[in-house]
Amino acid sequence: MTDTGNLKITTPTDREIVMTRTFHAPRQLVFEAMTQPGLLKRWLLGPAGWEMTECQLAGKVGGAYRWAWRHTDGQTMSLGGVFREWAPPARSVCTQVMEGVPGETLVTSVLAEQGGKTTLTTTVLYASREARDAALKSGMEHGVAASYDRLAELLESPAARQSSEARA
Repeated sequence: MTDTGNLKITTPTDREIVMTRTFHAPRQLVFEAMTQPGLLKRWLLGPAGWEMTECQLAGKVGGAYRWAWRHTDGQTMSLGGVFREWAPPARSVCTQVMEGVPGETLVTSVLAEQGGKTTLTTTVLYASREARDAALKSGMEHGVAASYDRLAELLESPAARQSSEARA
């Protein structure tokens, strides 16, 4: 198990990475922040120096998403996929293909609320052990941890809570 601050990472099988983080916010608000492009652009940035340049998401079974980023040094990165399950605010399952990385992953996100806190558990199933190990060696946990720290800040902001309440 890897502990990157508040992010817990485990490898329960030879093809999976499981990432768990608890947020001090209701499940509905966490789900909205994870699925609304305007909110995603504010936190899904990885380590410092990256900006999200493309954020498209059609939240429904069969709906596609595509995200792209650019670093201040000129590097770019993008990924996308299709939702196989869409059950707001509890669960989503999607395929994921990262540009330049062979193979498709299956990403399952489950949100469980208790006492006003939401635990997000994301399971990434890779095509092979080698693909999973390459992801682990890439330092991906640092980008995920930085993004989740930004998400926690966003969720605690009055603007995010007011926006969610206005939609309720």
